[in-house]
Amino acid sequence: MPAFSFEKISPPVRRGPIAPIEQKQRGVIVQILDRFVERRVRRRLKAEKSETALRQQDK
Repeated sequence: MPAFSFEKISPPVRRGPIAPIEQKQRGVIVQILDRFVERRVRRRLKAEKSETALRQQDK
């Protein structure tokens, strides 16, 4: 025979509407990576624009 017995405690009753779920703030590392990617994309676009300009001048 067990020496202890545990009661099952029911969860509290919710009253009123459910609060909206807040979105978590993005991590600092993710923000830094986004900045690197953004700069890389800008550099690539700038390089492509200069290549097309050079091709047009050669014609």
